[in-house]
Amino acid sequence: MLLHIPNVLSAEDVAGFRRALDAADWADGRETVGHQGAQVKRNQQLPDASPLKAELGQHVLAALERNPLFFAAALPLRILPPRFNRYTGGGEYGFHVDGSVMSVGHGQQRTHIRSDISCTLFLCEPEEYEGGELVISDTYGEHEVKLPAGDLIVYPSSSLHKVQPVTHGARLASFFWVQSLVRDDAHRRLLWEMDMSIQQLTADVPQHPSLVSLTGIYHNLLRQWAET
Repeated sequence: MLLHIPNVLSAEDVAGFRRALDAADWADGRETVGHQGAQVKRNQQLPDASPLKAELGQHVLAALERNPLFFAAALPLRILPPRFNRYTGGGEYGFHVDGSVMSVGHGQQRTHIRSDISCTLFLCEPEEYEGGELVISDTYGEHEVKLPAGDLIVYPSSSLHKVQPVTHGARLASFFWVQSLVRDDAHRRLLWEMDMSIQQLTADVPQHPSLVSLTGIYHNLLRQWAET
């Protein structure tokens, strides 16, 4: 499921992020991928050990917790701590598929997260840079995504995707992965559509007699498909 979630961060939040990131020390983004990814990746990232990465990442996670649309779509079990990247001067990331299992931490504290959902949180307005579209390929073709600052795109981590070259300006974003309670994308989509329909029916006909039954069906499907 490809879904645009608006206003995850406020304009004030984005401005604070931008001030911090403009003064940040960036590293070569190829340091965080394997051999194959390094052949097509040309960008910069905040180092994993960066205190700024940890600080801003906590702000992103807090914003996600306040966003019911994100929760309904992702049904998150675990979220990899958000990372931050910068594309400029022709920087790009060619077609690739995200790794199936991501690790976080060190030594005995290391944990692993299955990547079910990939997320990009845009931190620049579209008119601030040229190029930089996130291109996601699926059975319906290629979809170009370039969202307003503070908006989030979520899509299956199994998708082939790329970032087009940034030919002018700079593109800043946060990106992270989610291990969902529901592994299968088709099941998540069904639950999402049912959830949205229940909410719409609740708003239109609050006392509709089918609401209790539909809500029960939703939770019974979630109970059947959830992995904890």
